[in-house]
Amino acid sequence: MLNIVLFGPPGAGKGTQAEKLINRYNLVHLSTGDILRSEIAANTPLGITAKKFIDKGELVIDEVVIGMIESKLDKNTDAKGFIFDGFPRTTAQAKALDELLEKKSTSITKMLALDVEHDELVKRLLNRGKTSGRTDDQDVSVIEKRITVYNNETAPVIKYYDNLGKYKSIIGIGSIEEIFERLSEAIESI
Repeated sequence: MLNIVLFGPPGAGKGTQAEKLINRYNLVHLSTGDILRSEIAANTPLGITAKKFIDKGELVIDEVVIGMIESKLDKNTDAKGFIFDGFPRTTAQAKALDELLEKKSTSITKMLALDVEHDELVKRLLNRGKTSGRTDDQDVSVIEKRITVYNNETAPVIKYYDNLGKYKSIIGIGSIEEIFERLSEAIESI
């Protein structure tokens, strides 16, 4: 089973690249952001709770996210593999994911981290905010907080996977196709 953690800061292009990788490798997309946004749109109790964190640029609590991941894994038992997009966001989540996957007799194959400069991230997010309607992409102070949270709380997950020999940095600047080819080369060299 091919299980890829697609990693990077907000605006790195994870969602865009995940869709292309899913089509090429026949994987199931597990995007915690998409799951949370659908819960928010449906105004569920989970969505209401999650929105309070997201609107402040903070991470949603682990128990909620881990439960959503397990549910998605259980619904896709015949999958060839998964792309984890936006998860894990902390070392504690990475360890919890490893434990969950071990229960399912599988593991993370590789973490592919998109590396994009700060100014480019802000530019991409503001542009996305103009077309997506996402309020968290329209306010520079919220964007800056999200990037700071990523750098302080999420980026340390790289060290966790690097220590396991499962980390690979991918240059996230260039055309969508160029970045996709870099990701594909990394997967095919596994």
